[in-house]
Amino acid sequence: MNIIRIIVQIAILFGFSFLGNLVHTYLHIPLPGSIIGLLLLFLGLSLNIFSVKWIKQGAGFLLAFLPLLFVPTLVGIIKYPELFTGKGVLILLVVVISTIITMIAAGKSSEVVGNKTKEREQKKKWHKHSSQSL
Repeated sequence: MNIIRIIVQIAILFGFSFLGNLVHTYLHIPLPGSIIGLLLLFLGLSLNIFSVKWIKQGAGFLLAFLPLLFVPTLVGIIKYPELFTGKGVLILLVVVISTIITMIAAGKSSEVVGNKTKEREQKKKWHKHSSQSL
């Protein structure tokens, strides 16, 4: 049953990506369709149109396999060593710095989301506790 739930949640995430691509194609917005889909997903979650529970396990499953997506890129770079001749050190420096910035941004955003989730859960517990004591 858990596998079916994960598949359905991944399908929901794919649906947002597909919807973002449709919006990009028909409205000619100068953003990639996948980014538009992420913005639509963020908007839906922010406005409480749907719950995080609907995608939480599927997103976690995809994030668990995210490092595997970087393997083809690394193999491609190793396959072409001439990329590092001349300005290769500069390219390597830019890649390292951008990776560090990305890791910091992802970590900080995860902290913010985690804190917001904890606050929301504490408010629910407080409201439930206060309504039971009345």
